[in-house]
Parts: sequence; C-alpha cells; structure tokens
Amino acid sequence: MGHPDKVSDQISDAIVDEILANDPDPANARVAVETLCTTGQVVVAGEVRTSHYVDVQRVVRETIRRIGYTDPSIGFSHDCGVLNAIHEQSADIAQGVDKASDVEGEQGAGDQGLMFG
Repeated sequence: MGHPDKVSDQISDAIVDEILANDPDPANARVAVETLCTTGQVVVAGEVRTSHYVDVQRVVRETIRRIGYTDPSIGFSHDCGVLNAIHEQSADIAQGVDKASDVEGEQGAGDQGLMFG
C-alpha cells in the first residue's frame, strides 16, 4: 500500500480539479480542502466557495480506484467509508482574500500563511 499522505494529496487535488473544471466562474472559486486516509476510511474536510455541486463521494472513490486500490482485502479500497466535512468558505476569509486582490500588487491570504521576521 502506498503512503496515505500521497493518496490524500491526490484526493484533495481531484476535488480542486473538479471545481476548477466545472465552476462557471473558476477565477472566483476558492478551495481549502484537507484529506485524511486510514484503514477503510477517508475524511475530507475544509472550506470551498463554488457554484458547482461537487459529488465528493464520487470524486473520492474514482480517485482511489484510479490509483489502483480496488481490493478491500488489503484494508483500503474505493469501497471505503467517506466522511464529507466540507462546508462553505467563511465570509471573513473570503473578504480577506477578495479585498486584497482589489489592490494592485496585493495578495490576500486565507486562514494559513508563512510569517518571517
């Protein structure tokens, strides 16, 4: 079995790809999603802003199947449980990101960042 972090990364990336490919206005879509994989279970959590409905269970299961986990006897497969804890992006975070982008040369930050000094 591959490293769970690598599987998790591919699942999160697939959710981002789903939103960017299908949102009518992908420039305004926002995705902050984390994924945890363990024996027989995937937990997907975070915040999104999109007008596209994402079938999270479908995306998770298709990604796991594409990676090659199709045999439940190894403890992890596309038949695993999927817990979807994704919710709408906080209005405060959206405001911080969007307002900064209105000022030339400025970049807004969500709830994560790197600080130096």
